[in-house]
This record gives sequence, structure tokens and C-alpha cells, in this order.
Amino acid sequence: MRFFIRLVCTLALVAVAQARPFMVMVYNVENLHDVDGVAQFEDYQPARYSKAHALTKLTNIAKVVAEFEGGRGPDVILFQEIEVDFTPGKSTPDYERILTRYAGVKIEEMLGAKFTPEIGDLPAEALLLKTLADRGLTGYHVATPDVVTAAGTARKLEQKCVVFTRFPVKHVRAHATENARAILEVLVEVDGAPLYLFDNHWKSGAGDAETEKTRVENARTLRTRLTEILRADPNADVILGGDFNSQYNQSRRYARTMKETGLNDILGSQGNELAVRGTTRDLYNLWYELPAGQRGSDTFRGEWGTLMQIMISRGLYDYRGVQYVDNSFGVAKIAGLNADAKGLPLRWSGDGAAGSGFSDHFPIYAKFITVPDGRADRYLPLRNASAEPAAVAATKIDYAKVDLEKTALTLAQIPADASIRSDAYKGKIFRVDGKVAKAKRLGVDFIGETYAVWSYDEALRTKLRAAHKAGDTIRFYGELNQYRERWQFIIHDASWVK
Repeated sequence: MRFFIRLVCTLALVAVAQARPFMVMVYNVENLHDVDGVAQFEDYQPARYSKAHALTKLTNIAKVVAEFEGGRGPDVILFQEIEVDFTPGKSTPDYERILTRYAGVKIEEMLGAKFTPEIGDLPAEALLLKTLADRGLTGYHVATPDVVTAAGTARKLEQKCVVFTRFPVKHVRAHATENARAILEVLVEVDGAPLYLFDNHWKSGAGDAETEKTRVENARTLRTRLTEILRADPNADVILGGDFNSQYNQSRRYARTMKETGLNDILGSQGNELAVRGTTRDLYNLWYELPAGQRGSDTFRGEWGTLMQIMISRGLYDYRGVQYVDNSFGVAKIAGLNADAKGLPLRWSGDGAAGSGFSDHFPIYAKFITVPDGRADRYLPLRNASAEPAAVAATKIDYAKVDLEKTALTLAQIPADASIRSDAYKGKIFRVDGKVAKAKRLGVDFIGETYAVWSYDEALRTKLRAAHKAGDTIRFYGELNQYRERWQFIIHDASWVK
């Protein structure tokens, strides 16, 4: 009997030892480009994007990644918006050899005094890998697509999806899709268990019914492959992540204009967590893990968006292979780092000698663990399992709750004779007290310069314009921004007008 008890205890200890926790992050880095001087986007051509800009962007991405897992970063990162290399070498990059080749030189030197044409030839993901390694975030394998054109075309796309993973990579496949980046499939092995990763970046324009037709085709591409996998093994462990350019509740939010949506109707993303145990629904969208008011990783015209997604298959709830850690989904919004004083994404800006900022998307993440039971017939007990239908209303950014007295800059905080038309002040909130400018559109003369005054609230814009004529005093709190070379203050809420 004692032997049996010891045996059970030993097996239990082995099972615990085999369990491996890990994190998966999904991160749209907003156009990470290399430094070869060849770019399809005007903002990333040499006149506007230098080696110093690239270094700032690389360093800032690394800072965000290093915030997780005790500074070592997630074991899996699904990146979007990494530039396709338009000056590729004759062979596929050997990323381990690149790290070895530049082991004795830091990325700051590579993009500075020790820059060479050879470094200029490195793709953006190699520069990112080196930046992470310099900061102790090591051990990543890099998976990139071998397809960089849209389905049925020969035009080379500007961006690609890239996966960094510490797990052994068993195979990599790229699935060309209509008018969007190829969907990257990476099969990794976690403690001997297969885990499918799908990195996506669908066609943009979430609220546009016309571009939704393309996203429907993007969804068909992914759904076809997913069905193949689940037909062979209904409990396969699959993680779908990326920038789907769709809201988690796309079909309900745009029900009036979209009869069919890619994310919900074709792919099958949904919010009933227990339903995946059945036979008709095989995906659960992790946005439902958060209260409705906390769902958001990007912003557009005063609303939170959920374009970034992580969806998981039923296999991640069973006791075989990899298992989701219940309620571990989160948004990587880090005050003082990639979030501004309003709690919004501190997006990348190429202004200035070296640029600043991070991305227009917060990364999202979830935690997983390996389970040694080998039981596909048992499911994880859930706490507060979601069964709600997708909410229709968008989550508004509550600008009225911004502590303006603490966050707004005043004249006393601005150096004498200084211009605030600089990268250092962009995105900051100012307490504005000035005269209405003489112009067709509402503007204000402030600290010796004229700024447009704007609000995404059309009713508020109309009211302000009607209440103020040229020469009148106008007082408000405004966020300094730049739109098509025009400097402006944005009034986000009626409470910001004094």
C-alpha cells in the first residue's frame, strides 16, 4: 500500500514537472521597416525614415516585449506589419547565423557607427531578433512566409506576418488570400504536443461593407485550412491570432450593412465558451474574457476597437497537449510606456530626427499550459464562462474621465519662445486660452501660432463654430495633433470646453 501511495505521489510530481506554462502575444508593430532605403510607403523612404528611426522603433518594441514573463518575453509572438524585404538576398536568411555574426556588436552600433551595406541588407525581422537578443530576450526561432503576394496576383505586398517562437518548429506554410497578407501557419511542438499557430492580417476597413467582401474571402482561406485540421483531429490545439481588421462582434455591430461577415459568419468566431465542447462550434474568441467596457486595443474616432484577436479551438480546453489558462487574456496597455496619459495607444510617429512612439495597436496576450493527462474527453472547469451574445454597441472612449488638471500642460510648463509644433508635444493635452483665428474653419491663435480646432463630435464642432467668431476668446483643453501637415487641437469631449 505504501509503495502504491509513493508511486501515485511520484507520478503526480512528474506530471507537475511536465506542465509548462507559456504566453502567446499578438503584436501589430505598425510598419516595422528595414534600413535598405527601399520602401513602398512614402513615410518610410529615406527622406523620412532613417537608421535612427528604425532603432527607436526596434527599441520600443523590445521594451514592450520585455515587460512580460519576468523580462524574458513571451515564448510565442505573432507579429503583423513587418515589411516585406524588397532587396532580398540570394538565399533565405539564416537568423541564427545572423545573431552569431553580430554577437559582438550591439544593434545601436549596427545602425550607427558600424553600419555596413551588409547590415542594410538584413530584413526587418532580423533586426528585431537582434534587438531582442541584445536585451536578453533570446531563444527565438523565426518563421516567415514564402508567399508575399495576394492570391491570384503577382504584385508583391508591402507587409507580412512573422512568428517568433521558442518552441521547435515542425513546419511553416503560407496561405495566399485575396488582397491581403498571406496567412502564416506555424506548427510548433510544446513538450511533445503539436500546437498550430495561425498569424493573420486581413484586409483593412472594418466598418466598410465593400471591403468586408474581401475579409470574407480571407476568412474562407483560413476556415478551409482549419476545417482540414479539425476533420483529422476535432480536438487539435489551434490558436488563431493577428489583426483581423474586424470587430469581435462584427456581424452584430454592422448588421444593417453587412449580410455576411468574415470573422463571425465564415470563420465562426463566437462568445459562448461552453459551446466549443459540442460539435457545431469549434472556436472561442478571447475578447469575451473581459467585461464589455474593457474590450479594446485600438481606437478610431472616439471609439475602442478590437481589430486584434486571439481565438482558440476546443482542444485548448481539454486535458491533452496544450490547455488555455482560464481568464488569462489581457491587453498589453502599459502606463508610461506604450499608453499615453489618456490610456490610449501611443502610436508611432516618424517626426523628428529619430521618431517616437510604439504602435496604433496595443498588443494582446493569453497564457497556456501543457497538461500530461492525455485526455481529450475531459474539459477544463471554467470560472465565469462566457455565454453572452456579441454586444452591438461600440465602447466609447470616456474622455470625460481624463484628469485634465493632472495631465494638461499649461503655459507655465512651456519654455519661453518655444514652439510646441514638435514631436515632443504631439499627443499631449494642453490648456488652451487664445483668440479665435481669422479663417473659414475654426482655429485658435496660441503661443504665437495658429492651430486648427477639431472634434470628432460633429454636433460639438457645429456648436463651437456657431458660438465663436474671429477675435473672440476661446478656452478649452485640446490634444495636440497633426493631420496632413496641419497642426490642430482635438477637443475630445464637451466637458473639455471651458
